[in-house]
Amino acid sequence: MGQDQTKQQIEKGLKLYQSNQTDKALHVWTKVLEKTSDPGGKFRVLGCLITAHSEMGKYKDMLKYALEQIDTAREMEDPDYLTEGYLNLARSNEKLCDFQKTVSYCKTCLNMQGTTVSLQLNGQVCLSMGNAYLGLSVFQKALESYEKALRYAHNNDDKMLECRVCCSLGNIYVHLKDYEKALFFPCKAAELVNDYGKSWSLKYRAMSQFHMSVAYRKLERLADAMECCEESMKIALQHGDRPLQALCLLNFADIHRCRHDVNKAFPRYESALGIMTEIGNRLGQAHVYLGVAKCWLLQKEFEKALESLERAQELADGMGNKLSTLKVHCLREGIYRNSKQQEELREQVVKFLQCVEELELYCGMCGESIGDRDQKLQALPCSHIFHLKCLQTNGTKGCPKCFKSSIKPGFV
Repeated sequence: MGQDQTKQQIEKGLKLYQSNQTDKALHVWTKVLEKTSDPGGKFRVLGCLITAHSEMGKYKDMLKYALEQIDTAREMEDPDYLTEGYLNLARSNEKLCDFQKTVSYCKTCLNMQGTTVSLQLNGQVCLSMGNAYLGLSVFQKALESYEKALRYAHNNDDKMLECRVCCSLGNIYVHLKDYEKALFFPCKAAELVNDYGKSWSLKYRAMSQFHMSVAYRKLERLADAMECCEESMKIALQHGDRPLQALCLLNFADIHRCRHDVNKAFPRYESALGIMTEIGNRLGQAHVYLGVAKCWLLQKEFEKALESLERAQELADGMGNKLSTLKVHCLREGIYRNSKQQEELREQVVKFLQCVEELELYCGMCGESIGDRDQKLQALPCSHIFHLKCLQTNGTKGCPKCFKSSIKPGFV
């Protein structure tokens, strides 16, 4: 199969895919992969297969095609193709929660000396890197990466990328417990979808609605949370988007838990866990076990809660997600305090404080912790995070943390 025929068949597959005939599209693309003699065509069809398998939640297949794509790019010795290939490798590992590999592949992308084509991918690379740093609970580097991705989006007038970055920024502020910002950013993403997204995939609308739903839940606006999550789930079901279906099920379960309706929460946690285990979303699985533990705590079933927390910790340690580990120690601390198990309590307090220190989850001005309750935060241009009230009170010029680290020992 030559260049022209390869191109025609790839386009045929894309039309089928866009009209929701995924199986037929995959069949066409697989045939192209088998028969084409055109390396550029092979690279492009692998890109189509990577995107399709990503959206279906078949992350191991996604990784398989990404490895084949990077081999094709190496044969072609083209830096633009190599950059795109490494980006797809980074994304595949991000989806499989292998965050260290994601960061490594993203750095390789940013060091490639490509043309303007690959430079346009840098925003997507920074977004993937930010998501990986967030997965590792390295909040400053995650924010730094998101800010860079946002600058690339603005410079290239890339509204789709801006929409995706806004959703990720909403996610990071959920974890840092600044719920006003956690809602502001996905609302901004929803505005972008309304203003520019007539021809976009519906997944952008679904994604912004999901992140709005999580923020509404955290703000205890549960009716709004339910409405947004239902909208997101409807689109996810229409498009066979298994990863998003699982996230919506998890959020539905969390909403029911917030309403103290554990009978509705448990089956939804179970369904979310089933999909997340199947697709390999270990971070999602850890969040499910944390939610299940909180349900058991509502029912005063402390042993069952501890079992769920054990599972959550195993997953968190395997990924290097320190924030989930912190939450495990915090919940265990409450259980041992309640049951007056002093030795176990002391151990959890020590571990909890070690985690807070490692995560640098404290304000560089007042020294109080960040992320233990809903507070307004402010990230400075260097991405160090402070309480907004501390910055307003001190009226500082520049970042106190950067200033402290620049003072040489002996001159203090």
